Amino acid sequence: MSDDISDGTGFDEGPGADEELLEEELRQAASLLDPVPPALLQSAVDAFALRDLEARVAELTFDSLVDAIPVRGAAAAPRMLTFSAGEVTLDVEVTGEGLIGQVLPPAPARVEILTGPRPATTATTDDMGRFTATVTPSGPFALRLHTPDEVVMTEWLLT
Repeated sequence: MSDDISDGTGFDEGPGADEELLEEELRQAASLLDPVPPALLQSAVDAFALRDLEARVAELTFDSLVDAIPVRGAAAAPRMLTFSAGEVTLDVEVTGEGLIGQVLPPAPARVEILTGPRPATTATTDDMGRFTATVTPSGPFALRLHTPDEVVMTEWLLT
């Protein structure tokens, strides 16, 4: 007598040869009838290449789209973002002309603005930790901060 107990559904067993053959046929049909767009595939490859296992992840602690109180009759204000990773804070203002930001505590740093399939734009902080970039993200973007001591990466956000 066997100790194996089956519920009769077949889910307790691994895939059989028929299921594997069907899966392969479906995969081939999908690649012919509904292929992955080249730009999306390139974005996925680039996103994987951009991973940095040594980087600390900066948490989004303030987003003016979510956290700010709207003011009636006020002109469209720039989007304000604050990211925190331990003692490091990154404040960013997203405007129609680009990004304005500050790293706190002030430190020499290089800030990469990652915008999906386009090449990263780099900005350098001044003595007060401030930086500007003339790129205005459209679509998903993230920031990677390189200080002398560490690398800090923000989560990806949509503009």
